[in-house]
Amino acid sequence: AWCFALLVLGYLLYLVFGAVVFSSVELPYEDLLRQELGKLKQRFLEEHACLSEQQLEQLLLRVLEASNYGVSVLSNASGNWNWDFTSSLFFALGPPGVRGLAPGYGHTVPLSDGGKAFCIIYSVIGIPFTLLFLTAVVQRIIVYVTRRPVLYFHIRWGFSKQIVAIIHAVVLGFITVSCFFFIPAAIFSVLEEDWNFLESFYFCFISLSTIGLGDYVPGEGYNQKFRELYKIGITCYLLLGLIAMLVVLETFCELHELKKFRKLFYVKKDKEEDQVHIMEHDQLSFSSISDQAASMKDDQKANEPFVTSQSPTSNDSSLNN
Repeated sequence: AWCFALLVLGYLLYLVFGAVVFSSVELPYEDLLRQELGKLKQRFLEEHACLSEQQLEQLLLRVLEASNYGVSVLSNASGNWNWDFTSSLFFALGPPGVRGLAPGYGHTVPLSDGGKAFCIIYSVIGIPFTLLFLTAVVQRIIVYVTRRPVLYFHIRWGFSKQIVAIIHAVVLGFITVSCFFFIPAAIFSVLEEDWNFLESFYFCFISLSTIGLGDYVPGEGYNQKFRELYKIGITCYLLLGLIAMLVVLETFCELHELKKFRKLFYVKKDKEEDQVHIMEHDQLSFSSISDQAASMKDDQKANEPFVTSQSPTSNDSSLNN
């Protein structure tokens, strides 16, 4: 109970710490942006005296509402449709757009009431279906990626199983981070003109951790070449990356040290009363069964007639005859 209380307290302090850091880091930038927008708005009204402030705010309000639905009024963004087949596939399948895991990026949302209702039904079905699919896939992969290699080094070379498991988990984590974070981040920094390496790495991490803020979405640039193929490739990358992340997490969760650490915060399982009563009966306990079997063997030996063992000389004489 004390460990659980410390866990709850630590989690609350973690949330407070994150809020303090984000507020102290981001609030000054938000204030500068607000001041800049206010100056731009005031300058625009001064240059266009025929336009009232109320009319401008109505226009901006409508533009912002459309932007929240992924529709832009800019001329260079009119060529990209949010609900063509590839974009819809990206919305339905691509993690964190997977309807069974997370709400998605937020840059593309249903516009109609029918689309919103279908999204709810689709998500309700997708939650257990996606979890079932990922659990089945990870369960099969982890046998060949984690358990068999660890068991092979333990049996073949005689190394400690716990040490082999720790080294294997670290190596597997390093390979996964390299293949699904660093290398894709370098590729995105080249394909996306407005992204640097840090922004690309940020997108990979936010996506594969199923957070999906929506501030960075690939394939939305002006005149993106092979946009449909690019979207499908990103969807496959995100799905494979999510599976790889789950395999790594499951590998670390199987470490003996982490299992012992998690047990500190779990509730101890108590035996059910009927099981306790059953174990109290001597007739159904393993010890009583073994005792009864031993006593039956002793009774059988006691009832058998006594047979004298033949001497070696008699056996030799019988063989000679």
